[in-house]
Amino acid sequence: MRAIPGVRVLDLHSDADHNRSVLTFAGEGGPIVEAAVALARACATEIDLSVQDGVHPRMGSLDVFPFVPLEDATLEDAARIARKAGEGIGSLGFAVYLYEGAATAPHRSNLADVRRGGYEGVAARTNDPRWRPDYGPSRLDPRLGAVAVGARTFLVAFNAYLDTSDVEVARAVAGRVRGRDGGLPGVKALGLRVAGKAQVSMNLTDLEQTSLPAALAAVRAEAAQRGASVERTELVGLMPLDALVQTARHYLSLPGLEKRHVLEYGLWSADNGQTRDIRNEERRDEK
Repeated sequence: MRAIPGVRVLDLHSDADHNRSVLTFAGEGGPIVEAAVALARACATEIDLSVQDGVHPRMGSLDVFPFVPLEDATLEDAARIARKAGEGIGSLGFAVYLYEGAATAPHRSNLADVRRGGYEGVAARTNDPRWRPDYGPSRLDPRLGAVAVGARTFLVAFNAYLDTSDVEVARAVAGRVRGRDGGLPGVKALGLRVAGKAQVSMNLTDLEQTSLPAALAAVRAEAAQRGASVERTELVGLMPLDALVQTARHYLSLPGLEKRHVLEYGLWSADNGQTRDIRNEERRDEK
């Protein structure tokens, strides 16, 4: 992917217990589609799903591929790119399902519904016309499996490790905090056992409705009711600066904190001509 002009690899997070890697990269439409197909080709060559094992559910060697609009891009832009990438990935032998902003039917919009039951569940549903892949073969290749290719807004993958090895505690906490079961809006959650600890694995899909501090407070409260506490947390991949400022604002009791108060943001913005000269602002503050 790094060899493709116009594509920037921003982050790679790998975890042996989950046996998954989360890769974040950015670029314009044409190069990003080329990079997506290159990544799929590498997965097809290097990974055999039939012998893959880990604590996290999976349905393909390239499991989920979301396109997220940044800056001036729209969700429809991301959906258009997702369809092009999905077609290219499908030509490599992956069964491709389009989801969220790129979905071809309402019942295929929710990622959890698309990959319910993991590889085995997806493979069993291919006989149902409602669940035939959008691209690629109609039957799953056991080595490759299926991949969900979608368009969505940014989410934060955030995990909380509990001070217990009892995975049932994590599952109970996850059931209480996830949105679909009446918990926090915009929160998806699973209870897993990772590195000998119970883990509440979360995707926060709407930080305006449920912030990182709100999600963590809910997990702490539910864990406490079951005699456990949060030992540490984990960020998987990247988070937007807004989310970091929102979190600092909460824990520092600093309601006036904004991005412009972050030194590096001010320097970057000034270099890119997006804000007034930060040096002038500092001189006014000194006066």
